[in-house]
Amino acid sequence: MSIDYKLLGERIKQQRRIKGTTQENFAEYLNVSVGYISQIERGITKVSLERLMDISVYLNCNISFLLEGTNVNDEKYLENEFNELFQQLSTSEKKTVTLLVKEYLKNKKGSS
Repeated sequence: MSIDYKLLGERIKQQRRIKGTTQENFAEYLNVSVGYISQIERGITKVSLERLMDISVYLNCNISFLLEGTNVNDEKYLENEFNELFQQLSTSEKKTVTLLVKEYLKNKKGSS
């Protein structure tokens, strides 16, 4: 299994910002350096399960939310992120993205 630590880090950063806390406060709670928090949020360092549990408790979010869809070998990899981004688009932008994906898939099938 291969985990997309960059995606995991982005989720952690997003949840930290939603909580309204700084990297400094986060680091202090976890008893780690601010640099370590930065590395986690940028997906540079791997996070142990124990550390991830501490992070989810501090951020008041479920550990499964942080991990869902981060397995690059999973069929559902990036599905949640795509759906979340897609929902932020206007109706006309959604139509454009849908047309682009349809065209991509059509060309992909044609080149096989």
